Amino acid sequence: MLKGTVHKYGANVNTDAVIPARYLNVSQPAALAKHCMEDIDKDFVERVKPGDIIIATTNFGCGSSREHAPLAIKAAGVSCVIAKTFARIFFRNAINIGLPLFECEEAVAQTEAGDILEVDPSSGRIKNLTKGKEFTAQPYPDFMAELISTGGLIEYTKKRLAGRRV
Repeated sequence: MLKGTVHKYGANVNTDAVIPARYLNVSQPAALAKHCMEDIDKDFVERVKPGDIIIATTNFGCGSSREHAPLAIKAAGVSCVIAKTFARIFFRNAINIGLPLFECEEAVAQTEAGDILEVDPSSGRIKNLTKGKEFTAQPYPDFMAELISTGGLIEYTKKRLAGRRV
């Protein structure tokens, strides 16, 4: 179960807004986290707490295909991102590093910054505890849920290889 405070953004939050290009010379998650969202929300890193949730409207993660963007979000402590739609390459990059994303138009429309959400990744159930409302996003297929829960593609692959004889 994921639970956190909402940080809400609008449409077309691109990867340059998530992690500005001037920080792409580093790849350490902690270093990226220090600059997450700073060009769109300069106080984000001071406000975000472990488990918090980003909500955005449409096309979240558009722009370049940099893996640094979902990595910066995850390293900042964000437990998941909920949006009406995601840029496809951002979606794939997020899954590959174990950052869960949920598409749910109703949750986006009826949630405000500062609301507390509880998200059950296995069922796709999203509860807005502040407003007493409940929404449903499409849950992940079992193999993708396992990939996310193990921390992403690299950890998933290590786990799978460890279970096999070479």
